[in-house]
Amino acid sequence: MQAELASLISRTLLVASSRGWTPSHEKTLHQLGCRHSLTPVVVARVIDPFLLNQHSLASGFFNWASQQPGFSHTSDTYQSLLKSLAISRQFNSIDKLLKQIRAQRVSLHPRVYRSVITSLVAGRRTHTAFSLFRDVASIAPEVGPEACNSLLAALASDGNVKSARNVFDEMLKRGVRLSTIGFGVFVWRICGKMELVEILGLIDDVKKVDFSGVNGSVVALLVVHGLCTELRANDAMFALEELRKRECKPDFMAYRVVAETLRQMGCVVDVNMVLKRKRKLGVAPRASDYRELILQFVTERHLCEAKDLGDVIVSGDFPIDGDVLNVLIGSVSSSNPACAISFLRFMLEKERSPTLLTVINLCENLCKHGKGEELVVVFQLLSMKEYFRNLDSYNVMVSYLCKVGRVKEAYQLLQEMKKKGLGPDVSSYNYLLEACCREDLVRPAKRLWDEMFAIGCCGNLESFNILINKFCEVDQVEDAYHLFNQMTMNGLEPNESTYKSLLQSICRAKNVELAFEIFNKAIEQDEGLAKALLNTFVLCLCKEGFLLPVSQLLRELTCRIGCVESHLTFLRYLADAGQHSLACKHLQWIADESPEMLHTIPPEFATSLSSSEKMDMLLSKFSFTRNTLNQRGEHSECDSAFWQVVPSPICTVYDVLVFWDDQQDRPRHSTNHEWNNTLQVIDESFCLFSTSTRAAWMPFGCR
Repeated sequence: MQAELASLISRTLLVASSRGWTPSHEKTLHQLGCRHSLTPVVVARVIDPFLLNQHSLASGFFNWASQQPGFSHTSDTYQSLLKSLAISRQFNSIDKLLKQIRAQRVSLHPRVYRSVITSLVAGRRTHTAFSLFRDVASIAPEVGPEACNSLLAALASDGNVKSARNVFDEMLKRGVRLSTIGFGVFVWRICGKMELVEILGLIDDVKKVDFSGVNGSVVALLVVHGLCTELRANDAMFALEELRKRECKPDFMAYRVVAETLRQMGCVVDVNMVLKRKRKLGVAPRASDYRELILQFVTERHLCEAKDLGDVIVSGDFPIDGDVLNVLIGSVSSSNPACAISFLRFMLEKERSPTLLTVINLCENLCKHGKGEELVVVFQLLSMKEYFRNLDSYNVMVSYLCKVGRVKEAYQLLQEMKKKGLGPDVSSYNYLLEACCREDLVRPAKRLWDEMFAIGCCGNLESFNILINKFCEVDQVEDAYHLFNQMTMNGLEPNESTYKSLLQSICRAKNVELAFEIFNKAIEQDEGLAKALLNTFVLCLCKEGFLLPVSQLLRELTCRIGCVESHLTFLRYLADAGQHSLACKHLQWIADESPEMLHTIPPEFATSLSSSEKMDMLLSKFSFTRNTLNQRGEHSECDSAFWQVVPSPICTVYDVLVFWDDQQDRPRHSTNHEWNNTLQVIDESFCLFSTSTRAAWMPFGCR
């Protein structure tokens, strides 16, 4: 029964799903009539498994359940919501929920703590993860070695040595097995904080408990690398022998790290001694061990560690798989482009080729860092190895060179593509055209355009728009119009961007006839497109002083495509520009020809058109709004008839026909004399109403 109810509730919520929890979800649940059947088990089953990937719905349902009479959450409901939040990495929500759990002293299953700690570590919320670990340290074995080792490595990598040591001690105390990545990163990053005897003591402590999960040779490399990074070469020399005694036999990589550090320090005798020991005692590094470690570093976002270890391997010319190099190049480039390029150089020297995805990742990260020169280096390295063998690989490089403005190098690639018979295609030219226009290289862009058509590569809509937009930007109207005509002759339909650029440019050139010709073509092509363009066109014409053509245009289009917004735009422009007379005439046309449109015009708009001081005084002294009359119930029968004849947006003018009676403290209608004076003001200030409209008002001017 509970399973069926949980399934019903979850289906109902998912069907009504939106981006977030809304009152409609609560209404749906109330209509479902499940409030009194809710139990913690039902709530938990709704969230897990049905809403695990819908954290907003899961949180909303959890909170809604909290508000139901007699309901209280248990460990089951907390666990289900935490699991959902952990999957979607909603860290702020996790923090709040953990505070509730602590306050209510709720105990959760260890697997829930495991998933939350793992999620927090993956999101680099190591402080929160460590805080949670302290709360559950007593059940660390049940939480699991994987989560604990990930936390240990993350804390050490972030430089939180004190917290990392606390986790390490708890893991030893609780008998949690340490791994190569957890213990390795820990001892690697504390080499600058501890004496060598203490570091060796940590290894001894682990060996007493369980050293089976730790690769001794890898740990030896990490320890000596950490010491050498801190320029503790003498300690590193001594550590080589001590580590070997502890069954952490250093491999050739460890000896080389120490020898190179001593060489940089000018200790020639010590270098020879280390190399002699390497030949006698060292072992060849196992590529598979380092492969797994580097891939795990990248997976857990320890990119600095991945870079350092990769650098040791590459600089020493040690074995490394091609797929590992691909991973290193793509991931390390996000934080250290120079190192990524060194990995690429090493890869190419070994006669291996990076995947296209690796090249894309590398180029993308170089662009993000603004490394144009480095991108050219990548291009040159790949070209020398004849990496570009198909259209896709060429276009990737062309696009990124263009993105950083390296037009010359991108054009070289185009010529190379031609020689090899691999294109270029329209995408290749579009990348380069866009780069030329962005760099204000208009003449080269024109030559490129001619070249493109000369080889039979017809431009597409994007190609035409790139050049038309640029020509319009630099006011080369004739060239833009020529391209527009060529575009239509080729059977390509201009889009909104094409028309906007053209109309704005042509209006700036004050060629109103050509502007109308272009706009008429938009109407012929698609009236919906013309409607979308109309507001822009109106503003462009207004800014250049073509007010009467705008008024005429709107009158002609009103019945055809509807253009209420454009009428308002035009009227506002006229009001702001002080063109009251033209505004009133246009408003009069609307009142006569399309009175239903008046309802869309703000009631106060007529007031904004007033240029008469006399009118301002009347409005200030005698105005009493229709809303106020409605509230007081002061409208007479003739008032009701009046509003049937005159559209409501004209209420501002009607206000001047209603005067205040100071003695009776109530509104009254105007006398005949006041009515005649008011009409004169209207005629002078608004020129708003036709004779027929004004005649319709006359019967309601007095009682």
